[in-house]
Amino acid sequence: MSDPTHDRIDALVKEHRVLLFMKGDRRVPQCGFSATVVQILDSLLPEYATFDVLSDDEIRQAIKEYSSWPTIPQLYVGGEFQGGCDIVRELYETGELQQLLAPGA
Repeated sequence: MSDPTHDRIDALVKEHRVLLFMKGDRRVPQCGFSATVVQILDSLLPEYATFDVLSDDEIRQAIKEYSSWPTIPQLYVGGEFQGGCDIVRELYETGELQQLLAPGA
């Protein structure tokens, strides 16, 4: 990954408390896994940021290296990578995601 692309991802992750790299956007997810994570986040948060990896091939490829995670979607909270769809669903079912997203957490 080039340094400018890494820096762009780093800036996005640091700029937003909750950021979802996904296929499509919050209103129109372009894959079932992204739609699942959006549905979970929508049930917990009125506002969060998304980035459509289909709109930027450099980011789409580099985010996998940045996180050492091979798939999209990818959720970041407070600058930390949380996981993809299955992990987010598991965190939600155990209540850990709600604690992680609580104001002041």
